[in-house]
Amino acid sequence: MLHSLLTQYLREIETAVQAITNCHVERYQEEILSSDRANLRIRIRFSNGCLLEINEAVVVENQTLQTLGYRYHLQDSQNRLIFRYDDTPHFPNLPTSPHHKHEPAQVIATAKPTVLKVLEESLSLIASMP
Repeated sequence: MLHSLLTQYLREIETAVQAITNCHVERYQEEILSSDRANLRIRIRFSNGCLLEINEAVVVENQTLQTLGYRYHLQDSQNRLIFRYDDTPHFPNLPTSPHHKHEPAQVIATAKPTVLKVLEESLSLIASMP
């Protein structure tokens, strides 16, 4: 039986994804590895051609949900980067290392955003596009 924290988390994300309009969910995969560990893979194509990919590994430890690794990537219809958050440790000098955000012209220090915040940011950016 799946841990209740994990069940609640996955249900919250699925509900948020289902509420998005003007898109096609190309992939929605919850890979359940054990009762307290899962991988989430989502690929959303928006009507303007933008693509959002969400990859995240989560586990319940000490009655809290912990992220083992993540990558949240948004690109435009021409495959140009809009943003990517990840925790790959290739910028060790950033104060939030390994967490950081790639933007088209720079990499910035940032804390890990939630998937819901990434969805919100993506929708806001897409809505402001011509």
